[in-house]
Amino acid sequence: MAGTEVLGPPPGEVLVMGAGTIGCFIGGSLAAAGVPVTFVGRPRVLRSLAEHGLSLSDIEGGAHRLPPSSLRLSEQVPVGATPALVLLCVKSGATAEAAAELAFALPAGTTVVSFQNGISNCAAASQAGPTLSVLPGMVPYNVAEIGPGAFHRGTAGRLAAKDDAALRPWLPVFERAGIPLDLHADLLPVQWGKLLLNLNNPVNALSGLPLREELLQRGFRQCFAALIDEALGLLGRAGIAPAQVAAVPAQRLSSVLRLPDWLFRIVAARMLRIDAKARSSMADDLALGRRTEIDALSGEVVRLAREHDLEAPRNARMFVLLEDWPKQPRRWTPRQLQDALGL
Repeated sequence: MAGTEVLGPPPGEVLVMGAGTIGCFIGGSLAAAGVPVTFVGRPRVLRSLAEHGLSLSDIEGGAHRLPPSSLRLSEQVPVGATPALVLLCVKSGATAEAAAELAFALPAGTTVVSFQNGISNCAAASQAGPTLSVLPGMVPYNVAEIGPGAFHRGTAGRLAAKDDAALRPWLPVFERAGIPLDLHADLLPVQWGKLLLNLNNPVNALSGLPLREELLQRGFRQCFAALIDEALGLLGRAGIAPAQVAAVPAQRLSSVLRLPDWLFRIVAARMLRIDAKARSSMADDLALGRRTEIDALSGEVVRLAREHDLEAPRNARMFVLLEDWPKQPRRWTPRQLQDALGL
């Protein structure tokens, strides 16, 4: 995490729509680098930030703390706001409502980057907020809330977004803030590459374990691999080649996941650069009794299958398991989850 401030004024102000783990980390990193940032979020999070400030840490040992007095917090998009850039970081189920609020409050043409899971959020935001200029984005790393107002990035990676002239002046700003951003002419392969990795989120959530501990159990990895294989088969039918987002190419990932534990530790050493604090946001959602984003993950795979008159039974089953979890909360063992997925 960078410790220097932006040289010269930034291209404008930033508004974070959705002050959750990702929104607080990205927005907080920009604010720590001298960018004026307004955080719009739920009362619970805003109260915590107002009381404790915003503390950021990462796997490389970087740290920043922003005192409460330095934070600009709001439950709604402020009247008269004219941000040069909006970071849309709400959960997928809140995309349409958030985009409609942004479109109502902000000038037409405001640039919005959807830093959300899944594939469809950009289209949903554009439909709900047609006056906005919405661009797809991708967040490669895991961020966990480890205490009141404290957010920790537990894995590495670079942000990505669809290339657009409005974003190019921001590249040095994101770089100096320690959250480098790459622009792509076509982001869809990158989004699918990330979604394949995110298919571990429901596995992790049902396991009840930290990410690293879950990935070190072959039974859970086999479940993850089965979900990936099903998605890869459908992507092949759709003519989509997912980009490499992790240390291992997507087409090899499931084979690596199925290796014996001792060999996986060696072959996947880079993949296992996850500290003990990292966990999936889906696990946090289950713990807090919130609805998960399974529809933006396995649900996307199921929709892709339907588009080609095919089925995705394992991702469909995972969708049901997450939706039904609140009725009978429990931690799943690897064998139980394998059986549920028909492995």
